[in-house]
Amino acid sequence: MATKSMATKSAPRKAPAAKKSPSLMTKIGDAVEAAKAKAQEIGASISKRAEGAAAEAKRDVRKAATAVEKKARTAKTQVQRKVHAVEVDAKKALGKAERTVKSKVRAVKADGERALVKAERVVKRKVKEAATGARKAAVKVEQAMTAKPAAKRAAPAAKKAAVKAPPSRKAAAKKAPASKAAPK
Repeated sequence: MATKSMATKSAPRKAPAAKKSPSLMTKIGDAVEAAKAKAQEIGASISKRAEGAAAEAKRDVRKAATAVEKKARTAKTQVQRKVHAVEVDAKKALGKAERTVKSKVRAVKADGERALVKAERVVKRKVKEAATGARKAAVKVEQAMTAKPAAKRAAPAAKKAAVKAPPSRKAAAKKAPASKAAPK
């Protein structure tokens, strides 16, 4: 204002000119508008940069998520393969164990059957021996029970003496053809 008052005192008033010079308020208003425009440009630039950074961050997140999913799928597949391999190995081991057990059972069963047959044979033999012994004892008892005359009792001793004596030639000649016929 001081400049305006000075200008008025020193210079005579002239008629209004065709163009007026802009006033201070106009200059301030223009400066404010220019600042607003610049601020809008800067804001738009910052907004674009922020959007770009956000988009880039989203892309990075998607890439990371894809990588994690891929690693998870890979790990899952590897685990499934290992589980399958373990299952196959377990089935093979189980089959082998079953075959071994069946083989051992068969061998034990066969050994048991052989032992049973052998035991049966032994028992039969012992029974036959016992029966034979019983028959012999029964015969001896029966012979002892029957009373023999004294002459018959002496006869076996005479027969033994006759057997010890060499047979006569006529008896040997007669017995020879009979002995040949007996081996048939």
